[in-house]
Amino acid sequence: MKILRFHGENIVNGVGSLAYLKKIPYKRAMVITGGKSMYESGIIDKIEKYMEKPDSNLKIYSGISKNPTKYQVNAALETAKLFKPDTFIAVGGGSPLDAAKAVLLFYEFPELNFDNIFDKPLPIQRKKTKFIAIPSTSGTASEVTHVSVITYPEENLKLAIKAECLRPDITILDGNITMSLPPHIAAQTGMDALTHALESYINTSGDDFTDALAKSAIEGILHWLPISCKQGTLESRQKMHAFQCMAGMSFSNAGLGMVHGVSHAFGGMYNLAHGLTNAVILPYSMDYNKRNIAVAKKYKIISHAIDSDIIEKVRELSQEINIPACIKDAGVNEKNFIRNYDKLVENAMLGSTMVNPIKVSVDDMKIFIRSVYYGNEINWG
Repeated sequence: MKILRFHGENIVNGVGSLAYLKKIPYKRAMVITGGKSMYESGIIDKIEKYMEKPDSNLKIYSGISKNPTKYQVNAALETAKLFKPDTFIAVGGGSPLDAAKAVLLFYEFPELNFDNIFDKPLPIQRKKTKFIAIPSTSGTASEVTHVSVITYPEENLKLAIKAECLRPDITILDGNITMSLPPHIAAQTGMDALTHALESYINTSGDDFTDALAKSAIEGILHWLPISCKQGTLESRQKMHAFQCMAGMSFSNAGLGMVHGVSHAFGGMYNLAHGLTNAVILPYSMDYNKRNIAVAKKYKIISHAIDSDIIEKVRELSQEINIPACIKDAGVNEKNFIRNYDKLVENAMLGSTMVNPIKVSVDDMKIFIRSVYYGNEINWG
């Protein structure tokens, strides 16, 4: 028996759906966001307008970076403790959404902190706070998942906190919010979503439900992502918003794979954007995993659906939307890579790598890390 959880109470989907905030009852709401983008695009102004209610108080907390650290979470948590919100609203990319989840967890359950978070079972339900997630990028699907990825700077490592109580109650998918995304961010976040869909599709924990969501997301992203990057039409941005969310509903139930394990290692070490590292690593992982009979069958099914070899299609798409061919081309200095190599291998063996459809040996990981850094194609047999 398997219990599937795809989202919270409601997903509000469509252009203009940000106005749904008018319907949200609250007394004290804390908005957590990133840097300047949500201010410059006017989204924060709209949120303040839609949330304006008599006898209610709204607080905006900004400054969450692209790879939120435990220190940023703790700083926001102190503000939350003083403000005492009954509602949290996370708006922005996956980083502020993930940070807001960690803040929410420690606020709702003060007995938890970064020192003991991995030592005990985590709560399933919240009782005193409502959580609304409004993504501004089409990639992480943090708005429907039960996962919060936080960086531990001392260890140069990103770790995933997983608890059902982190899944947002309300998700708002408004394509208008993504219209200010520059093409390179649309590309990286879109490839992040494609990675989610492809990894969940081949994960051994998947089932008919997650496969259907993942397959539809793969087909939709392959079609709409180039249009979103090159033309930036409202239709393409709204479509990407929906398909990346479907990928999130799939992977939060089926799991991921080695792309994310390796990506978190590079991202934690060099502060690289998560979507960028996923995008670079994805085709290398597909070459590695295609040796598995079940994976090869899944790749054949999706290749038939798109009338093209799926691995070659991913490579072509990456080139088309200007994804670097390897981590070195993404800007990581070779001397730093060589110095950090052993630690990268060690960290890459953690997290989602442990649920990859092919069990990854340390020797294989050593080769794989060099492959994705230098761009060497490996014949894995």
